[in-house]
Amino acid sequence: MLEARLNQAETLKKVLEAVKELVTDANFDCTDEGIKLQAMDNSHVALVSLHLNATGFSNYRCDRDMSLGMSLASLQKIIKCAGNNDVVTLRADESHDVLGLLFENKEHDRVGEYEMKLMDIDQEHLGIPDTVYDAEIMLPSAEFARIIRDLKELGESVKIEVSKDGVRFSSEGDIGSAAVTLKQTNGGGKDASDDEGSDEEQGSDEEEEEEEKEEEEEEEEPKEEEDEDVIIEDEKPEVEATAKEGSGSPAPKPSTADADAEDADEKPAIEIDSEDEEAVKKQVKKEKTSVKKEKGVKKEKKDTKKRKAPAPKKGKSSGSKEKKAKKEDTPRKVAINLQQAVSLTFSIKYLANFAKSTSLSDYVVLHMSNEVPLLVEYDFGQGHIRYYLAPKIAEE
Repeated sequence: MLEARLNQAETLKKVLEAVKELVTDANFDCTDEGIKLQAMDNSHVALVSLHLNATGFSNYRCDRDMSLGMSLASLQKIIKCAGNNDVVTLRADESHDVLGLLFENKEHDRVGEYEMKLMDIDQEHLGIPDTVYDAEIMLPSAEFARIIRDLKELGESVKIEVSKDGVRFSSEGDIGSAAVTLKQTNGGGKDASDDEGSDEEQGSDEEEEEEEKEEEEEEEEPKEEEDEDVIIEDEKPEVEATAKEGSGSPAPKPSTADADAEDADEKPAIEIDSEDEEAVKKQVKKEKTSVKKEKGVKKEKKDTKKRKAPAPKKGKSSGSKEKKAKKEDTPRKVAINLQQAVSLTFSIKYLANFAKSTSLSDYVVLHMSNEVPLLVEYDFGQGHIRYYLAPKIAEE
């Protein structure tokens, strides 16, 4: 009896999505080590080898070795009925007639039970010899998928050349040609993008410094306004002093005739000065009130700025931290282990199908040797999937 329990149905969905274009019907070989699938495409150019480790299941039991023949299209239809976070349990007995599938969703207390009819598939199990490859290239799976997708627009074949300078992907077609070269990065995967990221971080730090300077300048503005108030208050006694001088403090008395003439001339002047004094006082009061109002408005603006300033600053800092975290999480490392230079040409259609496994792993490893099939390997938590592709023979 077989019973295999997988915590997330999403893993099984991704595996079936990756191999469905290459394999239609296949035998799943169940042993105490796990579940294996090995099949060739219809043209016998590519080979798929899938291994789901027994340790990758939360519960795995296989009493004896058995082979379950399935239609991958039918299996995918049933697996689509499960949610990504559903727990999947596969069950099969010794009769080999049906495969039972149990989908459990603990959050919604939902349980789905399905049965799929099995098939009798006469398929040879090919032995894959252990090969020592001349070149091994590890690169981000997303970058590999992008290169193949871009080059597919120009030609039907892709030439992969590995040398001490890096790995070069090139394609040529009716509309033109294209080539992409990836150079080996250091152990930390640092490249030009890190320098760009550091420049962006420096730019954000400079912006924060400018904001701090602006806040300091805004804090200095009220002090200048207070100085203006002091100057205006100091002007008041000067006006009063001039008014007092105009009103006449005791002075040496001239002759009676001259005094009478001066009194006649000074009396209207004194009355004008007193009127001017009252007008000046009113004007000073108006200026003081207007300055106080302006000061209050500026204080309100400053308070609002102080209240609003931290929000964008926090947003920027958190945003920069999130961007930095994303950059750190994004795979960028390219590692090349080279024994000798290799140059091979492959059908880009098959490489595009291999690249559908990108969602399973962050990195892909290409194993190459001259006149030997290419090995494209994706390792993920529950096991691995390997593709073998025969190179194109150059026409003489």
